Amino acid sequence: MAVFVALGAFLMTLIGGWTAGRVTDRRHLVLGLAGGLMLGVVGLDLLPEALEAAGDEVFGVPAALLLFVAGFLAAHLVERLLAARQAAHGAEEHDGRTPQVGLTAAAAMVGHSAMDGVAIGAAFQVGEGMGLAVALAVIAHDFADGFNTYTLTSVYGNARRRAITMLVADAVAPVLGAASTLLFTIPEGPLGCYLGFFGGALLYLAAAEILPEAHHAHPARSTLLCTIAGAAFIWLVVGVAE
Repeated sequence: MAVFVALGAFLMTLIGGWTAGRVTDRRHLVLGLAGGLMLGVVGLDLLPEALEAAGDEVFGVPAALLLFVAGFLAAHLVERLLAARQAAHGAEEHDGRTPQVGLTAAAAMVGHSAMDGVAIGAAFQVGEGMGLAVALAVIAHDFADGFNTYTLTSVYGNARRRAITMLVADAVAPVLGAASTLLFTIPEGPLGCYLGFFGGALLYLAAAEILPEAHHAHPARSTLLCTIAGAAFIWLVVGVAE
């Protein structure tokens, strides 16, 4: 049942990526919407779930929040190191963007999608009702995952073929993640820590890269409205799932 339900996440991810690829003439609106979706996923979905799952504190601070900050700093460090490496070898960036950063970010999205599949499988181990509730949330926000995976890969100057490859990998990941739970049970604590770390990295990409790029060439009100709409959509998804 878990694997069958995860097929819905597969289809929704592809639909999200297809939508991102079809609106290239409104790139600033795509980026604004992607930034809002990423912000909503982090603040309204990933971080609350991480805090609940990884409840332990380290020196007075929840472990999930420490890893959230670590993920933010790690994303910044990776971007700087890749940019420095690119410059040292004399390679040019695409419009000031390093293609490897987009691939790294997309790979992180694939890892997150795999963990989404694991979450579906683990929830079904608790009970069918719990499994269906988690699956609903995952399928709904996998549209955002597919949208963001395609956008993150292409906005950094990667070819369309690479963006499609990462999109397909992101779509397959939750199915494989759900299937893996037939073999083992993942502890709740490590899962929460992972979500916190990934949330920090995703927030960095949204706040430091995607949103500034969206408003750089087109500081239009419509771009801001797309960002708000993206965050509001995730709020709606979380509310319906609850």
